Amino acid sequence: MDFGIFTFGELTRNVDTGAALSPHQRLKELIELAKLADQAGLGFLGLGEHHRHDFALSAPEMVLAAIARETTNLRLSTAVTVLSTHDPVRLFEQFATLDLLSGGRAEIIAGRGAFIESYPLFGHDTADYDALFEEKLQMLLALRDNATLEWTGTLTQSIPGMDIAPRPLQDKLPVWVGVGGTPASFARAGRLGLPLFIALLSGPERFRRLAGLYRQSAADAGHDAASLPIGVGGHFYAAATSQRARDEFYPHYRGYFEQNMPRPVDHFPRSTFDEWTEPGGGLLVGSPQQIIEKLLTIHEALGNSRYMAQIGVGGVPFAQTARSIELLATEIMPAVNRELRAMTAGA
Repeated sequence: MDFGIFTFGELTRNVDTGAALSPHQRLKELIELAKLADQAGLGFLGLGEHHRHDFALSAPEMVLAAIARETTNLRLSTAVTVLSTHDPVRLFEQFATLDLLSGGRAEIIAGRGAFIESYPLFGHDTADYDALFEEKLQMLLALRDNATLEWTGTLTQSIPGMDIAPRPLQDKLPVWVGVGGTPASFARAGRLGLPLFIALLSGPERFRRLAGLYRQSAADAGHDAASLPIGVGGHFYAAATSQRARDEFYPHYRGYFEQNMPRPVDHFPRSTFDEWTEPGGGLLVGSPQQIIEKLLTIHEALGNSRYMAQIGVGGVPFAQTARSIELLATEIMPAVNRELRAMTAGA
C-alpha cells in the first residue's frame, strides 16, 4: 500500500489562547513537513484548496511547486482541486508545469468541494454544482489526452483546435476523482475508468457498498475494474499511546469542528470524539498498533491501494505533527505492508 499525507492548511485558533498561526508561518511549516515526509519514505503529498480566511491554501499549485524543489520522491497533488470553479485549461497548464518541475511527480485529485465559497468568488452558480463538474472533468481529460484540442463547451469555453502546452513529462498525467458519500460520484468515476479517492469521514462499512458500485460501474463501461486504484484518506494523529494521542489531539479537533467546518458546530464534545476513535470509527487517532488494525480493516472493506493521512488538523503544533508523520512512516506503514504481503502470500 502506498502511504502519504495531505492537509488543508487550517489556521485554527487555539481553543485556550485564541491564537492562530499566520498564513506565512503555516506555509513555511507545510514545506518543512513535506521535506520530512519525503525523507521518511512516504510516497504522496496532497494540499487542499479553500478560499477563506481560516485556511492558508487558496493556491495549492504554487505551494506544490515550492515543495517540488525541496523533495525528491513525493507524488504531488491537490486534495482536492475544486474543479467546478477552475478553468480546466489553466489547471492543466499549471499541473503540466508542476510535472516538468518535479521530474514527473504531479497528480490531480479533482472534486466538487464541500465548501462552496469559490462558486460566487469566481462567478459560478451553485445551481450548476454537478453539471459544472461533469463538463469540466470531461474537458480536463480531453486536455490530458490531446496536444491539440477541439472542444465545444456549454458551461465551459469552446476551443477551435488549439495547442495545449506545455505537455507534462509523464505520458498521461494522473487524474483521480475525489468523492465524499454521493453514490452518483462513485458511479461516475467508475464509468470514466478513473482512480478514486474516498474522504473517509466515517467508518469503512459505510463505503463498502459504494466501492462496489464504483467497481461495477467501471466493469459495465468496459474498464478493468480490478486494476483501478482506490485511495482513502481521513483525519489522523498518532502518538506513543492511545490515551496520549486522544488527549493531545482532542483540543485541536474540537477547534477544527467549531471553526473550520463548512457548517461549524457550537461545541464538539469529548464523548463524540472518543466514540469516533473506537474500532469501527473513521477517526484514526491512537497508538501505532491501533491505527495499524484500523488500516487493515479499511483495506479489507474497500481494497484500497493508497492511504492518505490528513495531518495538522486544527492547528496541531509542528513538533507533534512531525512526530505523528514519523510514526506513520517508520512503524505504521511497514507493519501494514508486512501484513498485506503475508495475506497475499497466503492467498
